Amino acid sequence: MQSIKTLAAIAAFLSLGACSNMTQQDKNTAIGAAVGGVAGSVLTGGSTAGTVGGAAVGGVIGNQVNKPPR
Repeated sequence: MQSIKTLAAIAAFLSLGACSNMTQQDKNTAIGAAVGGVAGSVLTGGSTAGTVGGAAVGGVIGNQVNKPPR
């Protein structure tokens, strides 16, 4: 079970290489969601709710990092 999660995390990380047409803010959002999902999974012992919650929080934080002023 742990190896499946590890492979899924590696696949998600490698798929970020396809983000060459994204803005920096979009990249930050995607990276934040990926890191948050992994962190949420680790902190909750692999809980689905923890993974999804971590991804959501990480995506929001990543979106707000270096956000251009209005």
